[in-house]
Amino acid sequence: MVVKGNFGEGRISTHLARQALPIFVAELVHVLYNIVDRMFLGRIPGEGVLALSGVGIVFPLITLINAFSSLFGQGGSPLCAIARGKGNDDLAKRIMATSFTMMILTGAILTIILYFSMDLFLSLMGATAENIVPARQYFSVYLFGTIFVMISLGMNPFINMQGNSGIGMVTVIIGAALNCILDPIFIFTLGLGVRGAAIATVISQFFSATWVVLFLTRKTTKIRLERLLIDWGILRKITKLGVTGFMFKSTTSLTQAVANNVLKLYAGAAGTLYIGAMSLVNSVREITFLPTSSITASMQPIAGYNYGAKKYSRVRNVLKLTGAITLVINGCIWLLIELRPQILAGMFTQDPELLATSSASMRIYFAALIFMVGQMMGQNTFVSLNCPKRALFFSLFRKVILVVPFTIIFPIFMGINGVFITEAVSQLVGGSACFLTMIFTIYRKLIKTKDGEELTV
Repeated sequence: MVVKGNFGEGRISTHLARQALPIFVAELVHVLYNIVDRMFLGRIPGEGVLALSGVGIVFPLITLINAFSSLFGQGGSPLCAIARGKGNDDLAKRIMATSFTMMILTGAILTIILYFSMDLFLSLMGATAENIVPARQYFSVYLFGTIFVMISLGMNPFINMQGNSGIGMVTVIIGAALNCILDPIFIFTLGLGVRGAAIATVISQFFSATWVVLFLTRKTTKIRLERLLIDWGILRKITKLGVTGFMFKSTTSLTQAVANNVLKLYAGAAGTLYIGAMSLVNSVREITFLPTSSITASMQPIAGYNYGAKKYSRVRNVLKLTGAITLVINGCIWLLIELRPQILAGMFTQDPELLATSSASMRIYFAALIFMVGQMMGQNTFVSLNCPKRALFFSLFRKVILVVPFTIIFPIFMGINGVFITEAVSQLVGGSACFLTMIFTIYRKLIKTKDGEELTV
């Protein structure tokens, strides 16, 4: 009989399925949690396009907040998994406590800075005279849930790495279900519009965070959250490993802000429309990246545990299985987008102009989607096997070295479409480079090293 959470025994496919399905459902619900506001806001009579455009301005700042939760959550949870694989539960508890404390402190600091400098940050994100009003209405309320979203998003990996991914799924279901119920009430019934969507989100975030804390502090949890603690030595290791996830999301925030500003510059009077289209495309992006993201994330604790236990054949097996599954899924998603983009775009708007603009943009934006399998496989392998420098490099390479310059340069020659072409080019080049590097620097060593031997990657 295989003990739950003991990834060193049993079939890899069984462990991956047990991890992946609840994580997928949890992340699906979390994505819906994030985009359900946009689904309802896009249907406000006469104001849908403007509301989506306003949320599109706020989106990079929300991504930045999520980046800090990844810094401590994705940085701490793999270290916890490795510590558990080595049988050091006391160290695992200290890692968790340090991560949790930093999420609370960082969330409070971000709330204060962003609230009192709101207009400055919204302008930097590409706000126009039209969409800054709904952007301000949404973000001024959303900020009060910053600590809640950091805890619910950042601490869930600590639940998953203990083999309790089903509990992690419940975390997000609670918040998402509440958000789906409260959104139409606050937006339409109470007539609060954009502000109502933010209120519904904050309430939902509060209940999700409460559930996480209650589970991690209960006596029956394997690795319990017992106190607030900052261990500076551990914190350095957490940030060193978590900087990859942080940079991945913070550079996403940067690219979104650059795209908004370039769209505003080249679209002129149609700036609000194109920023709304980009907001819609980014929402679809969250949905389409979800399967690969959740499956590769579910691979992390399995690969990390077996790497710590020196069972390298099992690490190879989980990498091969994860790669094959995500490749097939991404291929199917790519076909759907290229053949019927209006199906996904129609989830957010029925406005004919926005629907046509966003559908055409999606075909370009996701043209090289399948290559993101390589990017995510490489990123998650580097993180799970404690190779933060390589993971950080490829995160920066795609977003900063490719996306940001190309977003500025391509529209000079291609017009508005150049902004969307940038993503396809970066996925092709960045994904290929990241995957090939992982194969030649890690996977080949895993093949050559026998179980039980020392291996440094």
